[in-house]
Amino acid sequence: MLSREQHEKLEADRLAPYAMKSASSRGRRHPEVEHPVRSAYQRDRDRIIHCAAFRRLEYKTQVFVNHEGDYYRTRLTHTLEVTQITRTIARILRLNEDLAETIALAHDLGHTPFGHSGETIMNKLMADHGGFEHNRQSLRVIEELETRYPDFPGLNLTYEVREGIAKHSSEYDQSQAEGYDPTTLSTLEARIVNVADEIAYNNHDIDDGLTSDMIDPEALEAVTLWREHFARIRQRWPSEPFSLWKHQTVRHIINAQVTDLVSTVHQCLGDAQIDSVEQARDPRHADLVSFSADMSKKNRELKDFLMAHLYQHSRIIRMEAKARRILTDLFTAYAENPRQLPPSSYAAIAETWEENQRLDKELPDDLASEARATALRANPIHLENEGRIKRAICDYIAGMTDRFAIDEHKKLFDPHERV
Repeated sequence: MLSREQHEKLEADRLAPYAMKSASSRGRRHPEVEHPVRSAYQRDRDRIIHCAAFRRLEYKTQVFVNHEGDYYRTRLTHTLEVTQITRTIARILRLNEDLAETIALAHDLGHTPFGHSGETIMNKLMADHGGFEHNRQSLRVIEELETRYPDFPGLNLTYEVREGIAKHSSEYDQSQAEGYDPTTLSTLEARIVNVADEIAYNNHDIDDGLTSDMIDPEALEAVTLWREHFARIRQRWPSEPFSLWKHQTVRHIINAQVTDLVSTVHQCLGDAQIDSVEQARDPRHADLVSFSADMSKKNRELKDFLMAHLYQHSRIIRMEAKARRILTDLFTAYAENPRQLPPSSYAAIAETWEENQRLDKELPDDLASEARATALRANPIHLENEGRIKRAICDYIAGMTDRFAIDEHKKLFDPHERV
């Protein structure tokens, strides 16, 4: 048997000097006895895989709503693809695969139903109470909302995993890492997740866009990455159907991007003479994990194409409009009367809601509705309570799958639907 201590020794011997070692973790918020055979990051990974929020990713939108077809990516399949790419990169660069994998598995736990459009809607609905951002929500999930242990809230994950989630960023996900040192970068393991995330969603969106006929194959010829690899694939297997050409082209683009990334990162690490975790986390080395200039240009071209031809397609825009109506209606209904929440969700805010009801009743009965609302907003207790209530509602909605949100909307607003 390989004990935890032996595993940690293998890490020290095998991993690069700039890789984060399990034995050097800053630990957990709530002290726990270490596991006899699993490292700290292996334990974190297992906790994430078994939590409720991870299972719900199966029915949360990536781009296409789940009921549109079984083929299209969901948050879960996207997460698994990001994780696979992350492990490949980490292994080649001799980084800590367990830490990188764990951050990749957790990076989307806080996403709302209906993808990025759902996040935008929730941010507007919560504008007066701190807003909404899915990286912060992922932290809430693992630090507070998951209830699986009697001794502490959340999953009690290690500092490096929590920091990696808090500081996760891409073009569409800007980090708001409150509570984590803003003067240092996250580990290299966390930063490769950022790029693996981008590689995964760009390429699976090509696949799903072509499969759905929302992307025209001829229009895609304008994208250098696609054109170069597609031409080689078609020349090598001229008699095969387009579906095989598509799969092989996407596969080769992913391979080209991963190869370019690891080569560029390796070169940058050598040029900067990085030989410790602390050096790698220095903000002066923020560009260590990036594509080459040539691949960055090609990747930018691909992202611009997807934005113009897929993310702004009429079918996507129409689904976003549906999502806005569904989530806004749900939020408004729950805020008007939180007793419509499930008993377990209402119980957490029942006293707060009842206190606000008492504060409302203390105002004169003949006070006009607008003046009443102004008076309540001016009451700091009422305002704080309202923020707590709406955050609980936000947590509940953010945890919904697409299908559950649609069904819940029917139950609340369709008189013929059973409640």
